[in-house]
Amino acid sequence: MRIYDRNSTGAPASESGRAQETQRIEREEGATSGATAADGVGDRVELSSTLARLSGALAAHGAHRASRVQALAAQYQAGKYRPDSAGTARGMVAEALSMGSD
Repeated sequence: MRIYDRNSTGAPASESGRAQETQRIEREEGATSGATAADGVGDRVELSSTLARLSGALAAHGAHRASRVQALAAQYQAGKYRPDSAGTARGMVAEALSMGSD
């Protein structure tokens, strides 16, 4: 069984390094020749700040969720967990209704 590693352009992995090297050289030449997006010559997309905020939000949510699950597990093991069945039912109905309105 053979597995071919292809990047997003569909080129084999062996050509991927050459393509990346070509892109690096073109970026360097563009930087030294003064070709920038401000000149209207090239395109530029910057996602780093947005992705950093998203990553931070996901990490915070994950930490909060983990601590909540741990607290619920402790309550359950101690026999003190009392689920709110009416609240659960309301949440399920609200979610089902919101899915239908999409």
